[in-house]
Amino acid sequence: MSIVVNGILKEFGQQKALDQVSFDIKSGEIVGFLGPNGAGKSTMMKIITGLLAQNEGNVEVCGLSNEDLSKEYRRKIGYLPEHNPLYLDMYVKEYLQMVAGLYKLSDIKNRVKEMVALTGLELEQNKKIGTLSKGYRQRVGLAQAMIHDPEVLILDEPTTGLDPNQIIEIRNLITSVGKEKTVMLSTHIMQEVEAICERVIILNRGKIVADSPSSQLSNLKGESEIIINIELDKSIDISQFSSIDGILGIDAINPSTYSIKCEPNKEIRPQLFQLAVDQNRVIFGLSQKEQGLEGLFHELTKNN
Repeated sequence: MSIVVNGILKEFGQQKALDQVSFDIKSGEIVGFLGPNGAGKSTMMKIITGLLAQNEGNVEVCGLSNEDLSKEYRRKIGYLPEHNPLYLDMYVKEYLQMVAGLYKLSDIKNRVKEMVALTGLELEQNKKIGTLSKGYRQRVGLAQAMIHDPEVLILDEPTTGLDPNQIIEIRNLITSVGKEKTVMLSTHIMQEVEAICERVIILNRGKIVADSPSSQLSNLKGESEIIINIELDKSIDISQFSSIDGILGIDAINPSTYSIKCEPNKEIRPQLFQLAVDQNRVIFGLSQKEQGLEGLFHELTKNN
């Protein structure tokens, strides 16, 4: 296992930020680490990287314990924190050379060149970091996290504040890197998790409430509820839908569009068509989908 977390307890005064958290991550996995604000995600990541000490429990990375925080332990990990702490007055290449020097790499020049190419910083390498866009600063942060060729990457909100194009670029970079390394990724962007993560761990109030391969997430809540969106040419009284068996709830998205939550394995679309005919309405659109990761996340953490 690349990461083994066993019975971690972390307290800040009377508050338990992490309450007996245990999980392990295999070599080569890309794992999404999710949870609402204040769930303990960043705290857990800082404990794994050695920036915080736990009150109880233990962590192992590539077979090494975090108890002594040896140089060998730290070299196994590359870390990109949520608030990327860069030296804004340094040039990109100069900064990466400094980081490489701190790790005492033998061929600094070539390693920096490799990282610049891998993260797409060729045109930016001779610019001051402070002049870069947020997207390129994140690339610099990823380059510094990977420059010593760690086996494990811990990425805390790597796409926060990026525009859609930058998100796709960083996502593709993480996917590429994840082919050779173990990646633990914290994010609030559910599409990101669904796109690149093989497994999802959801944390709520300091405890794990879900741990599953991405392909099996729908099984966590049993049979998934079905969401049907229907758009009509004119509004209709919501009470008219009450005659249809299998509807669990309904919300008006706008005066003529409704989101209907249905029981699983319950086909209500023919009844919706008949209702539209009876009410002299025209259906402009009808779509059906199962509850996705976003809905599951809400269900598991809504008591927060």
